[in-house]
Amino acid sequence: MHAESKPLVILNQTIKPGESREVNFSVANLHTSSPVNVPVIIERSKKPGPTVLFTAGVHGDEVNGVEIIRQLIAKGINKPKTGTVICMPVINIFGFINLKREFPDGRDLNRIFPGSPSGSLASRVAYKLVKEIVPHADLIIDFHTGGSGRFNAPQLRYSKDNKNLDLLAKVFGPPFVLYSKNLSKSFRTTCNKLGKPLLLFEGGKSFHIDETVTNSGVNGCKRILKHLGMLKTVFKSTKPKKECIFITDSKWQRAKYSGMFKAVVPVGSLVKKEDIIGNITDPYGKFNYFVRASNSGYIINVNELPIVYQGDALFHITTKLKK
Repeated sequence: MHAESKPLVILNQTIKPGESREVNFSVANLHTSSPVNVPVIIERSKKPGPTVLFTAGVHGDEVNGVEIIRQLIAKGINKPKTGTVICMPVINIFGFINLKREFPDGRDLNRIFPGSPSGSLASRVAYKLVKEIVPHADLIIDFHTGGSGRFNAPQLRYSKDNKNLDLLAKVFGPPFVLYSKNLSKSFRTTCNKLGKPLLLFEGGKSFHIDETVTNSGVNGCKRILKHLGMLKTVFKSTKPKKECIFITDSKWQRAKYSGMFKAVVPVGSLVKKEDIIGNITDPYGKFNYFVRASNSGYIINVNELPIVYQGDALFHITTKLKK
């Protein structure tokens, strides 16, 4: 008998096969004593199968991922044909309420895993997530966005030399896959150490919901669920329009001058070395510097802030692709 045909005990709640349940992931009240509950939406099929965990809002200002999971729930995509789907649209509810990346204590949740039951507020949330939710998952998809006005092309990130994640990434079908090392004390690193495969999705920028990015995320989740035999809803498109590009190396091109900045190429573009990709001007019309591509490659992140200082990151450009 598959383990998923048995009752699922999560956050002291028992969810039987075929049941739908919303349980509360609560850690601490607001300073006003008002309770803060993080809803965990669980949908189980009567048929045994894998358990997929969708998470977003590890950073409170990254709303694109929240919107992607919201759509999965609103459209019933999270109701599986087999197995179990667990959705956590907003993990850092404190940051989400305050429109902040960090927790009220100033800590970045994604740099404090696996956490501690007696540590800071952020550390306690990390600990509870790792102890109460993660052990039930067979696959985790965690949604993030670019920060500080930097817009990411939809992409998946994980460490290289992982054939299982390579296969799942091709199924998900984002425009890009960026191989990146696991960061110390991150959610991704902790899950990796626990033997839990995790795809980290990056797309868009903080405080902004972009339709292209959310569509990429939602369709990717549909493809994964279909691949696992879990998708219950009708999905006409099974393959992405273009094969995803696997990136083994990339670098940031930085501003040589301070001033008013404007990119002239959209994120995701393939550029050649010396192509004009943006310009930096001063407020008085006396200065205009053309930013030229330092190398040929795909632009996977663009700075959309109107004001930049010398040394600020402007474009993230690929330097080496997987053959």
